[in-house]
Amino acid sequence: MPASESTYSSWVGVIYVFNLIVGTGALTLPSAFAKAGWLLSTILLILLAIVSFITVTFIIECIACANATVQWRMIQSHKIDEESEAMIDSASDRDDTDEHTAIIQSNRSRSRYYSLNEKMGLGYIASLYFNRWGIILFYISLCIYLYGDLAIYAAAIGKSLADVMCTNNVTGESSLQLWNAMDEFEDLCWMNSNFKKIDVYRISVAVFSVLVGPFAYFNVQKTKYVQIFTTTMRWCAFIIMVTLACIRIDVKGQQGFPDMFEFNGLAALLGASVYSFMCHHSLPDLVAPFADKQRVIRQLGFDYILICAFYLLLALTGTFAFKELYDLYTLNFVPGPDSSIFMKILMYYLSLFPVFTLSTSFPIIALTLQNNLKARFLDLNTLEHYNFVLRRLTFPTIAVIPPVLVALYTHNLHTLVKFTGAYAGACIQYFIPAFLVLFARKQCQRDLGSSLNKYGSMFRSLFWIVLVICWGIVCIILVTVNFFSN
Repeated sequence: MPASESTYSSWVGVIYVFNLIVGTGALTLPSAFAKAGWLLSTILLILLAIVSFITVTFIIECIACANATVQWRMIQSHKIDEESEAMIDSASDRDDTDEHTAIIQSNRSRSRYYSLNEKMGLGYIASLYFNRWGIILFYISLCIYLYGDLAIYAAAIGKSLADVMCTNNVTGESSLQLWNAMDEFEDLCWMNSNFKKIDVYRISVAVFSVLVGPFAYFNVQKTKYVQIFTTTMRWCAFIIMVTLACIRIDVKGQQGFPDMFEFNGLAALLGASVYSFMCHHSLPDLVAPFADKQRVIRQLGFDYILICAFYLLLALTGTFAFKELYDLYTLNFVPGPDSSIFMKILMYYLSLFPVFTLSTSFPIIALTLQNNLKARFLDLNTLEHYNFVLRRLTFPTIAVIPPVLVALYTHNLHTLVKFTGAYAGACIQYFIPAFLVLFARKQCQRDLGSSLNKYGSMFRSLFWIVLVICWGIVCIILVTVNFFSN
């Protein structure tokens, strides 16, 4: 694929990754922390961040390997032998060069093939290194995850907007019981009106698809200023929630008294945290436009540290500030009848936080899905030869319309959330990066010898690959046990 002409700075790239990772999953962490014990939850969340960052470095290495593999195969297809290649690289063929020096020079020249310049979807990278069955399993996992993600996003945004707009809502403790109830949406949205809450929900989903869906037809860089704006809004929401929780602790004292370790809540915490550090599926699309690609891994590491710190601060303050926690943390900040206008404004702002969060992630994930579908059904090397309708309109439409239709049909995506996150999500975040980097390293070793991959993961030992695979297996087992125990 041709490299994108548009680029953005490393810090803008950090914003994109931050927006992609931090979603509404962060709002379920305080409740999960309280159930699993604050110290056990802290340790587990840090481990999740570390393992996820390890697999992120695997993906970056695979992108560089894919660039090298494609270039090497192009050279071979043009029948450029190693001697001609060396002449191109150095334009020198000294007679005093011995065999050992020639090998070193050859490896150094081949190291230039490793780059992050070409925008390749994760599906295209998988097709380079996986066999037929591996590719099929990859696309099944990826499509389940991405389509499920998009449907959940559309439904969550529609539900958030309906909850804000409908004034005929049940408030207080019973609202928690009705949060996922099917009959809640059969209530009237406003008194003395014929509109049910389900009608407002579907209108909200439709409006959202019209306003945000078209961004999937353009490059991800087109949403740069929207991403910067929503990142600012996101930081404000986190700061407001942390500040209000700290004020509550200062005024009323510690209200929550969670255990340090509660292993019965471990599986629930893993289920709530499955989206906490996920960005792997969209990394190829986000990394290619980085202007300074030498600092990609460092910037991603900064993102993970920042996000992990935010999660811990948000969850720990909420765990100790409230005696009971709603599954969606923003519900703990719903003001009472005597609340001031300022507090009501904050409540509405926090209620709309999922809308700000997911609206900017939706086009990025839709772009990721369509790029991987193109890699499966089109020849990316001759992409410009396809007609405009197929290349620019068909695949974005296939990526956007089905999840929107699912969201319009039903708002009860509880089972889909479980299946999407726990199983397909674990495959995308743990198993696929581990096996992909293993096969990519072997292929590049055969093609390019021991040439240095400057974008290679610092976790090069086979031990780290085995560790990630074992971690993924343990997570799936624990989440499965949680499913059947509830």
